[in-house]
Amino acid sequence: MTETVDDGEAERVHAAGLLASQLRMQDGVASYAQLIAGGVTRIDIERRLRRNELRRVHPRVYAGHTGPLTWTQRAWAAVLYAEPAFLCWISLEQPKGRDAGDPIHVAIDKSRRVRPQDGLVIHRLADLAPRTYGGTPPRLNVEDNALMMAHEARKEVDAIAAFAQVASRTYVTAATLRAALERYPSLRRRSLIAGMIDDLEAGTHSVLEHGYLAKVERPHGLPAGKRQALRVGPSGSQFRDVEYAAYGLVVELDGALGHESWRDQARDADRDLDDLAQLGSVTARLRWHQVFDTPCRTAARVGKILARNGWPGPVRRCGDACDMAKC
Repeated sequence: MTETVDDGEAERVHAAGLLASQLRMQDGVASYAQLIAGGVTRIDIERRLRRNELRRVHPRVYAGHTGPLTWTQRAWAAVLYAEPAFLCWISLEQPKGRDAGDPIHVAIDKSRRVRPQDGLVIHRLADLAPRTYGGTPPRLNVEDNALMMAHEARKEVDAIAAFAQVASRTYVTAATLRAALERYPSLRRRSLIAGMIDDLEAGTHSVLEHGYLAKVERPHGLPAGKRQALRVGPSGSQFRDVEYAAYGLVVELDGALGHESWRDQARDADRDLDDLAQLGSVTARLRWHQVFDTPCRTAARVGKILARNGWPGPVRRCGDACDMAKC
């Protein structure tokens, strides 16, 4: 006798198996639509909620337990609630050394409207699809995410930091960053970011060098330094970024990007510059932070070094908001 399998039962078994696979991949988090498609009825959902077998994380999004949620579960709940949505901003990756309870950031298409929820920050982007990566959970491309953070940054140095954070990854290149830039035609500080991509490709520091001239040297009345001064020594020819030959000072501009310790290096460079101002040493190494975040204080410190070596000064204020006095 040949056994027959009811088509409806086979479909139910398949749906239940699909739901089980989704729950494993999504760390026990599922949407209402996924539960219904997997054979769980609305009455089943309400019963499980009453029995504390399910927890409603966001409207129509559930977790399979009532205890504290992990960061990954919160991330899945966010993208399922706003679906189609993609992790972005500081939520692109699981946090390390940062509060895992921070809100989850997701990007959705600009044309959509999604109700805000506690613990969830929604960003809207035009032409979203080319900017996304199909991870688990889905997320923006790292290059697109860095440019979005640079666009939303309140200060230039924060935009630079967002760029620096991604620039050191082995799979990120000047070409992939330039392709991402093309997807942001209205990017704030576009010329700054484009110049940094050019520098990354060419191995130069022209953006930082121009920043030093336009933000530190000229507006604060420092003497005009000689750019890319050639010096021949025992180890061969060397080009110095800025040289004040009459006052025995060389300024080297370190535009290295992408280090985990980017902010720590900035603080170290501040301390080094303070030491140089006291000791009258002949070489000062400046980084992005000193030029783009604290140019006035940097000018005051460089001025002290020059004054110790005979420059008559003075360093002048660049305007009413100049904070070089805080140095």
